Amino acid sequence: MKLSFCSLSSGSSGNCYYIGNEFYGILIDAGISASLIRKFLKDIGISMQTIMGVMVTHNHTDHIRGLEVLSRKNSLPVFTTGTIWESILTPQKKISRDCIREIPLQEKFHLAGFDIEAFRVNHDAPETIGFHICAGDKKITIATDLGHICATSGPYIKAANLLVIESNYDEEMLLNGRYPYYLKKRIQSDHGHLGNKQTSVFLADIFNDELSHICLAHLSKNNNTPEKALQTLTQTFSEKGINLKSHQYISILKRNIPSEMINLDYLEKVI
Repeated sequence: MKLSFCSLSSGSSGNCYYIGNEFYGILIDAGISASLIRKFLKDIGISMQTIMGVMVTHNHTDHIRGLEVLSRKNSLPVFTTGTIWESILTPQKKISRDCIREIPLQEKFHLAGFDIEAFRVNHDAPETIGFHICAGDKKITIATDLGHICATSGPYIKAANLLVIESNYDEEMLLNGRYPYYLKKRIQSDHGHLGNKQTSVFLADIFNDELSHICLAHLSKNNNTPEKALQTLTQTFSEKGINLKSHQYISILKRNIPSEMINLDYLEKVI
């Protein structure tokens, strides 16, 4: 069977990711408009009727922009923690209580044929989480907003076959850019974002044969470029003597258009 991944949008303008199998799919975040999400899904051949829910990482606009309309018009359940729900549900956000599904941290729940665990990451929101999605013997980890990789998030990231991880800024571009000093410090803090070098060094340290796909996500429009993110990673790998094998790939997820669909073949676990 196949475990499929596609980024519909990735960056500070909006984030939304699709994960599916032959029958059903889920979305991680809805940071672009609901109409654009439906369009992009149609463009990649996915029916909206196969989407079983949306899982939300945190309350920042670039992750929930389309959530209200998407949940209301498509009657989709929305999965996140109680703390994140409290930060999302305001008088302006009219998400039906029937759509709310509260999930625990670091406990498996089952959705659309997947075993899923949410784990806490460090970011400047009331609470921010990543997701670890398992189908048979294959695992996808998504961690798109985190200032550093902690003892909680590290094991989930290290266990991935397909890893979606933030590479938000190029250090030189950020320091020499037009952002005010306080914003630069916030981005670089342990509750801000991962820079290209941070991400590259961590990936070099955990690199293994089971990690088949690295997807660099959430690149800043003003403080990074795909070329710089890829160059930093390949240079770090070269310095560490790491060579990709034939089954290993690096992708830079795009801001405004869907990525190519990545398919992982998996064996169902026999219980």
